[in-house]
Amino acid sequence: MSMKEHTGQGLWGEKRNINIAILDLYDGAENQGMRCIRTIIKDWAAYNEYNVSVKEFNVRQKCEVPGIGFDIYISTGGPGSPLESEGSKWEEAMFNWLKQMEDWNNGPENFPKKHAFFICHSFQVICRHYNLGLVSQRKSTSFGVFPIHMIEDGYEEPVFENLKNPFYAVDSRDYQVTEPNFDAITAMGGKILALEKLRPHVDLERAIMAIRINDYFIATQFHPEADANGMSMYLQREDKKETVITNHGEQKWKSMIEHLEDPNKILFTNKHILPNFLNLAAGNLVEA
Repeated sequence: MSMKEHTGQGLWGEKRNINIAILDLYDGAENQGMRCIRTIIKDWAAYNEYNVSVKEFNVRQKCEVPGIGFDIYISTGGPGSPLESEGSKWEEAMFNWLKQMEDWNNGPENFPKKHAFFICHSFQVICRHYNLGLVSQRKSTSFGVFPIHMIEDGYEEPVFENLKNPFYAVDSRDYQVTEPNFDAITAMGGKILALEKLRPHVDLERAIMAIRINDYFIATQFHPEADANGMSMYLQREDKKETVITNHGEQKWKSMIEHLEDPNKILFTNKHILPNFLNLAAGNLVEA
């Protein structure tokens, strides 16, 4: 589905209005994710000549969640453990919202359907909620720009349209989802789309990196929103450079800068995955 497939014009030539909710799971921590998501939405709206309004919800700090009056939803990454928050007030609020979304989407008379994209921390929390796989702490932090390998169903996923295999993405996590529960995934109409990088020298199961949960929900454990130029400037700040080198080594820092400057890697992923998702959701609005 190309960026040009939709026009912003409504039935009588007026611009289409689209309401987007961002569920902010960063818990007040400094991050690049929110800026990147805002930029992608802004560029997508301008390209397609849509009137887009965006509202942000501070899920973890204020237990804020959207209702089902929005057209499109994006739930972010965030710091901390996706296991320790089990039973928390903010998770309860988030899962109540999720149930409202499911009920709406399952109603044959309800249109348009509600599309949602879940990133990294959201991916892990959602996988635990639906029991789609084992959520556990990694032996070591995964941090850098890595190849993401599509598997068979990934080739058929419209959100992955025009991606190469493997494609590259920013990965930053201490946790992972492995041991997929295929019965639960199949029962929801879901499919595993991608796995983490090949590690022949490591005798560990490869983590799930992307999953189509159902016809309207999709989730990635990597960061499709990562912006190459912004991330590069961020990592070259003296404080961030020092932190990365201290925690991961100078070679890791140099490698990330090189990958970020390659137009076929992060830039390509940034320009395709979330824009493809937005196009898919907007197409659903048109059809309705």
